[in-house]
Amino acid sequence: MKYKLTHRTHYKYVVPVNTYHSLVCLKPQTMKGQLCHSFSLHITPHPVEVVPRTDFFGNTLHYFSIDVSHKELEVVAESAVESFPKTILSESLSMTCKEARHYVWNTHLLKAELLQYMLPSPFITWDDEIRDFARDCFADTLPLYDCVRRLCHKIFTEFAFVSDFTSLNTPLKTVLKERKGVCQDFSHLAIACLRSLGFPARYVSGYIETLPPPGKKKLQGSDASHAWLSVYIPNMGWCEFDPTNDMIPQERHIITAYGRDYGDIAPLKGIIFSSGKHTLSVAVNLVPLELG
Repeated sequence: MKYKLTHRTHYKYVVPVNTYHSLVCLKPQTMKGQLCHSFSLHITPHPVEVVPRTDFFGNTLHYFSIDVSHKELEVVAESAVESFPKTILSESLSMTCKEARHYVWNTHLLKAELLQYMLPSPFITWDDEIRDFARDCFADTLPLYDCVRRLCHKIFTEFAFVSDFTSLNTPLKTVLKERKGVCQDFSHLAIACLRSLGFPARYVSGYIETLPPPGKKKLQGSDASHAWLSVYIPNMGWCEFDPTNDMIPQERHIITAYGRDYGDIAPLKGIIFSSGKHTLSVAVNLVPLELG
């Protein structure tokens, strides 16, 4: 599939902002199974310069600053992305949970490489309650791949998707107690469960093409930023899982970035010099294009 992707972010401030510094993490990855053919940023007011760089995790970031007074800011990222079908590996290739845990924790170079995805991070911590929630999905003698799918299915069936219930500051314990949240919450919870049991897991940001009901036209703006997780399974490598949709990500999933959690790879994060409140609106269009 080839897609035209547009991600539009609009801020409106009550009082003027005099200076704004921002990091943008919106460029889709070029990697196995996905090609980013083009990417452009359109920013209003226009910054003096936009500086790209590669972060610690290998993602592309863009830095810009605006030094003129403004009451509105718009950042539009446009991409052309081609995504290819992914091979779903057989769970028979997976080590058991016991074997995988032993392999990771006792292979020193591998452990050093993966340790950042095994420890708590700013948005992902856990306690016995979170560990107990996950424990019945994981048995030492079962393939780790199958057990991660069980965990994702459990989250999918026991939690409700409620878009306005949580914010960035909502603790995972609240998500677990109330059994509701959004894709970011479900991915953070699944990663916390895995790390609590000794398995490396990382956060994936991106997009998913939403399919309209049969006979209905796809709605513009019906897509949004999406999140899922990637788990390191010895003999298989990094394997991705989408607990929000209870599925293995395929060509309709477009990958933007990998990190420990949302905080590493937020679409936009910045510092403003102003006072007062602001409103934020985000619109995403992910439109399939004819190949050619």
